[in-house]
Amino acid sequence: MKRIRYTEEFKAEAIKQITERGHGVVEVSKRLGISDKSLYAWLRKNKAASAPDAKDLLAIKQELNRVKAELKRTTEERDILKKAAVYFASHQE
Repeated sequence: MKRIRYTEEFKAEAIKQITERGHGVVEVSKRLGISDKSLYAWLRKNKAASAPDAKDLLAIKQELNRVKAELKRTTEERDILKKAAVYFASHQE
């Protein structure tokens, strides 16, 4: 039996029909004329390729901590400025 090679675009579109449009694997495989086993394999490969690795997660976590600290500092500065504005507005007379 001759093996058929599918393009990456074809595979991506088949995966998109399942992940984004909500169609079933068996339904898509029948409609496109491919094996459902092949489609499941493409899904596994796509999921593994798109999963972030530990290095990426560490970088994201560090960035999140930095942004949280910056937000806390900015919030404190805003509160100080609000108090100063009230103080100077009440003592301006």
